[in-house]
Amino acid sequence: MTFPRSLRSRLVTGTLLLILCASAAVGDPSANEAGSWQQSRQLVLVTVADWNADHGVLNTYTRGRHGWVAAGISAPVTIGSNGAGWGLGLNAPLDDGPVKHEGDSRSPAGVFRIGQVFGYAAGAATTMPYRALSATDYCVDVSGATHYNRIVDASVVGAAAVKGSTEPMRRDIHLHGDQHYRLGFEIEQNWQQKPGAGSCIFGHLWTSPTDTTVGCTAMAPAVMQSLVAWLQPQRKPIFVLLPQGVYLKVRGAWQLPVIAAQGSSR
Repeated sequence: MTFPRSLRSRLVTGTLLLILCASAAVGDPSANEAGSWQQSRQLVLVTVADWNADHGVLNTYTRGRHGWVAAGISAPVTIGSNGAGWGLGLNAPLDDGPVKHEGDSRSPAGVFRIGQVFGYAAGAATTMPYRALSATDYCVDVSGATHYNRIVDASVVGAAAVKGSTEPMRRDIHLHGDQHYRLGFEIEQNWQQKPGAGSCIFGHLWTSPTDTTVGCTAMAPAVMQSLVAWLQPQRKPIFVLLPQGVYLKVRGAWQLPVIAAQGSSR
């Protein structure tokens, strides 16, 4: 079939535009990322000074008709002793920065769903799904195991299923009264259970403001109590952790709130 010259010109122009748009989407991992969390109405945001910082600031936001607005919780937190690295969450990792691996003591960076709340008590002041931890509950941190990166009850799945795991969830019973998991929540990093990509990432309690973690985000008990009381499952809450420089690069494309600058020292 032969087209008129003017129509052929428009077809060629349209084709070139499609190619350019496709190329831009492939070359920019942040393009249209926000679609993955478009329905989220609650945001727990942690920003750190740089990839190697072991502490940062937590702020909460609620999304309304006009975007994200501060929700009133603002507090210092500590993260992995080696800083942060790109995790496996709702976003595609960018090219710059380290990548999270099992045992690297880096907290995962990116955007993640918030899972169940857990604790030592029979219940908690939260509307989120809550798991009352037992002495036989473990988070499986053995890469390649069937239940890798999941909290399971050894009395249900069998002792062999948690063999080698270093994450008993009732740390008070197994680890000399440790209170870190007395109240906490799951950060759904590597929820697809990719071997070696990191496991058992939580928000949990700290012992002190200088108490870093092996990959989680730790905070004061009062902050945790306020946070889990504020979270609502119907609002599909997300957890975001990013170095400040990276945050400023992706904020617009990822439809995240404007934040104030923060220093690199405590």
